[in-house]
Amino acid sequence: MNQIRTVLIALASAAVITGAAGCGTSSASPPTTPAAPSPAATTAPAYSSNGQSGCDGLGGTVDADQTCHVQTSSSNYTLEMRYPLDYPDQKAVTDFLTQDRADFLDWIAKFGRQDQRGRPYTYDATAKTYRSGTPTAGTASMVLEIDNDTGLANEGHPDTTFKSFNYDLTKGAPITIETLFKPGTQPLEVLNPIVQRELVHGSDYLVSDLDVYTYQNFAITDEAVIFFFGQNQVMRDHKGPHQVSVPRAELAPLLA
Repeated sequence: MNQIRTVLIALASAAVITGAAGCGTSSASPPTTPAAPSPAATTAPAYSSNGQSGCDGLGGTVDADQTCHVQTSSSNYTLEMRYPLDYPDQKAVTDFLTQDRADFLDWIAKFGRQDQRGRPYTYDATAKTYRSGTPTAGTASMVLEIDNDTGLANEGHPDTTFKSFNYDLTKGAPITIETLFKPGTQPLEVLNPIVQRELVHGSDYLVSDLDVYTYQNFAITDEAVIFFFGQNQVMRDHKGPHQVSVPRAELAPLLA
């Protein structure tokens, strides 16, 4: 009888130990999966600090859409600039605008006060951006379109010119017309016939000499390289500025 009682006590003790172990296992927290980053954290644009300081240096303000807005005026002129702060090489942009504004104001100081036309001179710069490739391994382009009516030839209407900025995001370096194409290639042999065909359209107007300098203002997209020509730069047609989009497929063997 004592042996049976001993066995029963042993079995009961084993059941208690097993139950306690089972409870410990079931109460353990399951492994957690790290939370995925929010879309806002991965897609929000990074605006460079030198863009903010460059805008401040121009006397501008940063709008809600991260565009620098510069606006000044006097009895002799009105000046307005708008450009985005997400272009990678902000220093190049602000350096250009600083000098171009200085040239405009210098002309006003020397000649504008003598003018009796009864209205202020104007300078207006607006920007458009373009992209190719991926946000981190492609290219970024920004093209300024500038209307400026200083100079005797522009009394009736502003002269429209362009200034482009292009940046290789992979190399972290600017792209110029000299570095856009592979060394040793002859891009003018391809570009000139295309531009002449697109601009002349059978008219008697002759396109001015088309050299490498003529093509310095351009923007790069996935589909094309777009070239911008100021008013009367390549055609004396008084029809304003021109642009020609050249498919990248036609330039593929030449592009660096």
